[in-house]
Amino acid sequence: MRRSTSLLIALGFILGLLALSGVRPYDRATWLMEVLPIIIAIPALCATYKRFPFTTLIYALIFAHALVLMLGGAYTYARVPLGFEIAELFGFHRNPYDKIGHFFQGFVPALVAREIFIRGEYIRGHKMLAFIVVCTVLAISATYEFIEWGAALAMGQGADEFLGTQGDPWDTQSDMFFAFIGAITALLLLSGVHNGQIQRLQAHERAT
Repeated sequence: MRRSTSLLIALGFILGLLALSGVRPYDRATWLMEVLPIIIAIPALCATYKRFPFTTLIYALIFAHALVLMLGGAYTYARVPLGFEIAELFGFHRNPYDKIGHFFQGFVPALVAREIFIRGEYIRGHKMLAFIVVCTVLAISATYEFIEWGAALAMGQGADEFLGTQGDPWDTQSDMFFAFIGAITALLLLSGVHNGQIQRLQAHERAT
C-alpha cells in the first residue's frame, strides 16, 4: 500500500473518531479546547503535505497524540477510565491521565521540531540540536500553561474541567516536567529511527 493511501486512511479514522468523541462529551467547552490542536493540525498538515511531507514516524506519532487528546476531551482528563485503572494498579491518589497527555505533549512535538530543524538545516551539531529541541518543547508546554491560565481567568470555576488540577497546587510545574521527560525520552529512543527515515525521505525527494 502506498504511503499516501495509508495516510488518507489514517486521516479518515481521525476525522471519524474526532466526530465520535464530540457526540456526547462530558463537557462541551472542555472537549473543544482539548481537541482544538487536532482541528488546527489537520488542515495545516494537509496544506503543507506536498511542500513539506513529514516522515512516516511523525505522522504515526501525531495520530497517537490525537487519540490521547480526543479521549481526554471526551471524558475530561480527570475522568478518563484508563486513568482510573492506572491509578488503581499503581496506588496513585489521583487520575494520572493528564500526565500521560503532557508526556505526549513533549514526546511528539520534540520529534516534529527535530525533523524541521534537521531538514531545514537550521541547526548543526547533535548536542545543540537536542538542546534546542528540548527548549522548544518547554516553550510549547509553557505556552499551553498560559492558555490554561487565561481560561481560568476568563471562565472562573467553569475552567476546572479544562485545567484538571485535581487539587494539586503544583500541577502546572508537574505538567511541564512530564513534557520535558517526554521530549528526553523521544530523543533517546527514536533519534536513530528518525534519522533513517529522514535520510530515506530526502533521498526520495532528490530522486524526484
